[in-house]
Amino acid sequence: MRTTAHRPFSRDQRTTIVYGMLAFVLIIVILQLWLLTATMNAFLGGDDGVVTPAAIVSIVCLALNVGLLRYLHRLER
Repeated sequence: MRTTAHRPFSRDQRTTIVYGMLAFVLIIVILQLWLLTATMNAFLGGDDGVVTPAAIVSIVCLALNVGLLRYLHRLER
């Protein structure tokens, strides 16, 4: 069995990874802002059925962001 030693990323590679992660975070945050706006609009219009699915999707977005943050901390080690 052949084992390879884990080679740390170079500074340029880490920068590229961080910029990619930042792009994903921005997309997720914009999605969450749109979701909040749409949910509040529907809720204030009398549609109570959208609150629970919107909360679940928002929690999933939070989990994605936390996962990216954990990966970033692991990347720095």
